[in-house]
Amino acid sequence: MKIIVCMKQVPATQKVDIDPETGNLKRSGQSARTNPYDLYALECALRIREQTGGTVTVLTMGPPQAEAMIRDAYSMGADQGVILSDRKFAGSDVLATSYTLARGIRTLGGADLIICGRQTTDGDTAQIGPAIAEHMHIPHCAWVGAIESVDEEQITLRQNFGSVTQVSRMQFPCLVTVDQDICVPRLPSYRMLQKTRDRKVRTLCYEDLGKKDLSRFGVVGSPTSVERIFAPEVMASNVYVEGTAREKAGKVFAMLQERKYI
Repeated sequence: MKIIVCMKQVPATQKVDIDPETGNLKRSGQSARTNPYDLYALECALRIREQTGGTVTVLTMGPPQAEAMIRDAYSMGADQGVILSDRKFAGSDVLATSYTLARGIRTLGGADLIICGRQTTDGDTAQIGPAIAEHMHIPHCAWVGAIESVDEEQITLRQNFGSVTQVSRMQFPCLVTVDQDICVPRLPSYRMLQKTRDRKVRTLCYEDLGKKDLSRFGVVGSPTSVERIFAPEVMASNVYVEGTAREKAGKVFAMLQERKYI
């Protein structure tokens, strides 16, 4: 079975710089980490491979520094890693990003199963996975909380929709997005890190994706744009109250009433 896991590097801190002209996050020079939700997707892929055989390929769109994330995925057990990296991809919204990833998957020869994390911690749209499936015209299931069974032809999943649980069965090829309750990701292995230190990370650019239509990529291919983005001001202060425990409780209660919190 050929499994592709879509992953992303996200800012490792809440203190990020914002380009005042474009409204986009300045990712260059910022410390980054693997999107936490994507680790669950990778773990699911590795467990399915252990059960059915096949390969696990990690695919990401981002700058060359994303190779560090691929190396971490190698140390967890991924077989291959591919970075879609080109300045023409910069400024992509959900539509352009999902289209670029879909083109990348097609360039890699497609996949039986595509697994994504539920969402990213920087965008929080939870739309990339389903959008990839729509571009590729394959079935998909989102908010997957458990994989019930999987064989060479189909996968059975349990989806969590709050008050409703749904069991779905899909034929391959298909796409799923998984929630963080689905499993516990394994830790990177130092032995695997050493074993894969010379393993190549493949990079694909705009010219490699075929059907070169620049109107589908990057800022040009993004019908939505950010009007304004800013970091919220931190407004924190300490208030000290004196007296007995009963007096302190009364003063705190009065302050909360004054500020209309209660």
